[in-house]
Amino acid sequence: MGVLFLDELPEFDRKVLEVLRQPLESKEIVISRAARQMTFPANFQFIAAMNPCPCGYAFNQDIRCQCSPDSIQRYQNRISGPLLDRIDLHIDVPPLQAQELQNRAPTENSATVQQRVINAYENNCNASTV
Repeated sequence: MGVLFLDELPEFDRKVLEVLRQPLESKEIVISRAARQMTFPANFQFIAAMNPCPCGYAFNQDIRCQCSPDSIQRYQNRISGPLLDRIDLHIDVPPLQAQELQNRAPTENSATVQQRVINAYENNCNASTV
């Protein structure tokens, strides 16, 4: 299994994004050429990121967003409902000040985080086989 990460999701051509719907659903890609058809496995984790608006400053306390409600709606509508339906987890990440990141003491070391990820992955694998 692989990972497909698309940053700035609405900036991708809508046709390209719509082509992802079938592999996300079926976990395979079918290529048809000259009366031949080949099927390839396409089991991947799809991760995408996008700003809340075209300028990227919506909800930012320091920089004022310059986008109109209509432009925000058009920007968000670049991602179709059927594609959004295939994304299982949507997370809003509020902007952080650089100061907040610099003043933060690490709470976990990398080995601890790695072990948590491994445990979550194994739990997910066990749950999907039940």
